Amino acid sequence: MFKIRKIALALGACGVLASAAAHADIKVGALFPFSGALALLGQESFRGLELAVNEVNAAGGINGEKIEILKADAVDPNQAVSETKRLISSNVVGVFGSYASGISYAASPVTELAGVPYFELGATAHKITTRGYKYLFRTNPNTALYGASVVNALHDIVAPGMGLNAKDIKIGIIHEDGPYGTDVAATEKQRAAELGYTVAEVLPYSAKTVDLSSLILRLKGAGVNVVLQTAYQNDAILYFNQAKAAGFKPKVVIGAGGGYSLADTAKAVGAGMNGVFDLDFPQSSINPAGAPGLDKFLQAYKAAYKSDPQSGHSLTNYVGAKVFLEAIANAKSTDKDKIRAAVLAYKKPAGQSANGWGFDFGEDGQNKASDFYTMQWQNGQLVTIAPSNLALGKPVFNK
Repeated sequence: MFKIRKIALALGACGVLASAAAHADIKVGALFPFSGALALLGQESFRGLELAVNEVNAAGGINGEKIEILKADAVDPNQAVSETKRLISSNVVGVFGSYASGISYAASPVTELAGVPYFELGATAHKITTRGYKYLFRTNPNTALYGASVVNALHDIVAPGMGLNAKDIKIGIIHEDGPYGTDVAATEKQRAAELGYTVAEVLPYSAKTVDLSSLILRLKGAGVNVVLQTAYQNDAILYFNQAKAAGFKPKVVIGAGGGYSLADTAKAVGAGMNGVFDLDFPQSSINPAGAPGLDKFLQAYKAAYKSDPQSGHSLTNYVGAKVFLEAIANAKSTDKDKIRAAVLAYKKPAGQSANGWGFDFGEDGQNKASDFYTMQWQNGQLVTIAPSNLALGKPVFNK
């Protein structure tokens, strides 16, 4: 009788544990640069994920289970690897990240080896999704499209508006020398050649540099009148300040996101930012008629952080995170293969998300239905000017 009672108690305890496990939180990792030089956009990106998780939890969670975010600070590739290992040891269902391509490129092999899905929401380097990984997925467009989009904007919008043609233009391409900048610059150069433009200079530099004066003198000496820069915040500000000091005044400057989309960059640069063009993820300054859910996002952001978004990275991460959280819910499992199948099966046409993107994932995990939008700084505001269905303004040309 005593033995039977002990067995019954043991079974009862197992029943309690099983019940608790059934209602346990779903843990997800959030791998972003929360400190260091990339912290501003890293934190802004995380806010989008956090708002998406808050929204899903308020609606009951994923199949009745609440989501718990485990944050991990990754300031460089080495830290990305160690922090990803820590997240995996904490039994996360997946890792969300990461804003910076170097961080994503270093962290995703760790998750792939462990069989943990990696959900990229913002890093753009093309090579991230070209390594044959099964459990790596990305909602945002990559650099293979980025550089071409920058030059296409020059060709289709900026040059005609300025009354310029290819023979009038000498392009200078300057870029931070990480995966992000290097990839964008390569595709800018390729697309410019295809369209018959002269590329006078392609000049890489460290994003940590404190002096771009010699680079600016080379642009000036080469007669460059169109500058294409791929930069983070500090190096974008540095370029404008030192170009002004050197008296270098190109007719056109086009940025490829990063620091070019930040309100703080515009504040630091001042009036010199007005008229500058920018290709980037959708910002909150888009027509809400083509982006259902945008107003809800903006209200939630302001309520949570007592300000307007710093850049489009929070919106991009919010939209992407909602897609992956919905896919996990559709999988009705935390099994990596069922999650993969659910992501690949997820389809949404353009115009039905809060930033206007569609969703259609290839076998490589890359979303084929996302795009970059064209914007311009006007009177201290970043205004979307293309595509036309999401534009809130028209380009201003300083001839």
